[in-house]
Amino acid sequence: MADLERRIMVTGAVGQIGSELTAALRERRGGDNVVAVGHSTEPSETLRNGGPFTTCDVRDAAALAHIVDAYQVDTIYHMAAILSAAGERVPLLAWDVNVNGLISVLEVARIRGLAQVFVPSSIAVFGPDAPRELAPQDIALHPTTMYGVSKVVGESLADYYVHEFGMDVRGIRYPGIVSHETLPGGGTTDYAVEIFYAADAGGQYQCFVREDTVLPMMYMPDCIRATLDLMDAPADRLSAPTRYNVAGLSFSAGELAAEIQEHLPGFVCSYVPDARQEIADSWPQSLDDRRARIDWGWCPSFGVKEMVADMIEKISGPMLDAERVASEEPVEVSVRA
Repeated sequence: MADLERRIMVTGAVGQIGSELTAALRERRGGDNVVAVGHSTEPSETLRNGGPFTTCDVRDAAALAHIVDAYQVDTIYHMAAILSAAGERVPLLAWDVNVNGLISVLEVARIRGLAQVFVPSSIAVFGPDAPRELAPQDIALHPTTMYGVSKVVGESLADYYVHEFGMDVRGIRYPGIVSHETLPGGGTTDYAVEIFYAADAGGQYQCFVREDTVLPMMYMPDCIRATLDLMDAPADRLSAPTRYNVAGLSFSAGELAAEIQEHLPGFVCSYVPDARQEIADSWPQSLDDRRARIDWGWCPSFGVKEMVADMIEKISGPMLDAERVASEEPVEVSVRA
């Protein structure tokens, strides 16, 4: 099948990464060639009108197979998951969706002979025993959250399907993702998005991690480019196709607030750590991504200053309704930390 004729399915397409990845793929492949799959969240007008959209529970392999057949899908980007903080509220559901949903996707891809599957992982695979600085690609993984456990299992499942069935399965360990198009939903790094909406709307934000908390982050344009570049890379160049570390930028919550104050001097940020602080403390502050840089030329484009300036320029509208987000039931959303 010619590259431009490939039909692509994106699960978790209503989520933070999935929505923008779908848009990028539709721009590249044409809207009719990218089917967006959501769970229960209403899609944006752009997502619904830009190409095919349907709903599906990713644990339902028969329903996934029906979509693959109906749209002649050749490639799956499996972005559906329950995230770290939300997963701690419903750990058995997080396991069910994240692990059994992935098995459904991999089995459908195997049986239908699909060309490629993208299965993202996360920095949540690391535990408190990992090096805080430049956490390496290959290290024993001892996560402390169900989300992290499910991502370790996901990496192993991806490896199994590669080695046992010869499938082309690829994945990235996403850091926290900062974006302005779609709000995050249930991740430990969500403060790095919420803070911008608060600064734009009211000038105050109560951050749920300490001021000195440093975590690996990435701006959404770099996230999408990393994803597409990995999927485009020649298979024989990839030494760790299912689990690449990718680094964008690392900053503390206080450093992010200070950079926002450079643009919005009246902005005030306070810090009241909650249960998510313990999760953040179990993750590294930076990642060693040398293998991604060597194997497929990864290099981020955005630093903290560039990201903050772009976010402030593009964000508008009411302050994030934190109470609404906190009360939402966990659903399949884009994979991130």
